[in-house]
Amino acid sequence: MTTHLTPQRERWLLMTLASIQFTSVLDFMIMMPLGPQLTQLFGISAGQFGFLVSAYTFSAGLSGFLASTYIDRFGRKRMMLTFYPLFGLAALACSLAPSFGWLMAARVASGFFGGVLTALSQTIVAEVIPFERRGRAMGVVMTSFSVATVAGVPLALFLVSHFNWHAPFVAIAVMVSWVALAASQTLPSLKGHLQTHTDGNAVRLILANLRAVLVDPNHLRAFAMSASMVFAGFAVIPYITLYLQANAGFQPDQIPYVYLFGGISTLLTARWIGHWSDRAGKAYAFRRLALLMPLPLLGLTLSASLPMAGVLLVSSLLFVVMSGRMIPGMALIGASADPQRRGSFMTLNSAVQSLAMGLAALVGGLILGRDGDGHLTHYWLSALVGGSASVLSFVLSSKLRLHGAAAK
Repeated sequence: MTTHLTPQRERWLLMTLASIQFTSVLDFMIMMPLGPQLTQLFGISAGQFGFLVSAYTFSAGLSGFLASTYIDRFGRKRMMLTFYPLFGLAALACSLAPSFGWLMAARVASGFFGGVLTALSQTIVAEVIPFERRGRAMGVVMTSFSVATVAGVPLALFLVSHFNWHAPFVAIAVMVSWVALAASQTLPSLKGHLQTHTDGNAVRLILANLRAVLVDPNHLRAFAMSASMVFAGFAVIPYITLYLQANAGFQPDQIPYVYLFGGISTLLTARWIGHWSDRAGKAYAFRRLALLMPLPLLGLTLSASLPMAGVLLVSSLLFVVMSGRMIPGMALIGASADPQRRGSFMTLNSAVQSLAMGLAALVGGLILGRDGDGHLTHYWLSALVGGSASVLSFVLSSKLRLHGAAAK
């Protein structure tokens, strides 16, 4: 049952959800460019830094899986106003962490509480916004990723360069407190779904539904494609800053340009890629981009000898192709779900992607080493592993069975 809001309240709701997504995405993304500072401060290796990045995504994956069993048993507003402030406290704990172990624990907490926020935001949009406006509404919420890349990461790195690595997490915690206050006013209660879970057999029904999702061979192929799709990029992405500073001679104040130009390029091309995939076909567009992905991956890991403009060109191309695959790729994955179980399928898919990101960052970090001059070594091998995963996603995409209009 859809809750009807006035146009003004609807706009405020979407702005609130977009702000929640922005803080969540920024909290995850800011760790990657902090690699040089944290490895030096705590005396850790690139592999240990990979564990630090993976801790968030593994925890978010576990949280998303658990959320699929209880998310419909509580009011949406109550859930959001519980998990979001806890996420803010976890960000504050990151800013206060005195050691590598404490920071690892804080990142696990951030991932656990932050892992639910995306699924919860998308659920609220689906229950509040009428179907005829839902696509545009979801677009407003999901632009938070691009805004975090274009503005959030450079601003966070500005705080790092003028204060210290703690500053971005303090800023995120402050933003969370403001947005949480706004959410308490703008979120409707959304308890209509609770009536379907008052039966004593609710837990049994939920588990039976999850089992039905997990035993469907087509769903398993879709999960495998989704995992390989995100694995491809995150075998390389978390270590860009480490590589550019250690091997390419980038200064800390030059790193924000990588994210700024990459984010702008993504914003400019995303709409074109969406139109192209609609005209040419989702499967055709995804397969072309999946086969293209290994080239900028490998190019970036071998770009140390290029001038700064060349590095920015290669890194921006990687951002464009990596994010561009997700447009037709997620359309294919969504269309492969049994329509009667799409909600549980998409929640589990979010968990699968988080786990794949964590595994990719872990594998990429274990591959890397350092030579006597402090340069990263074997980064190109991480790109080959990521490129192989992208080719695997190409193969798996041809095995999916699509439902509804997408199958025609």
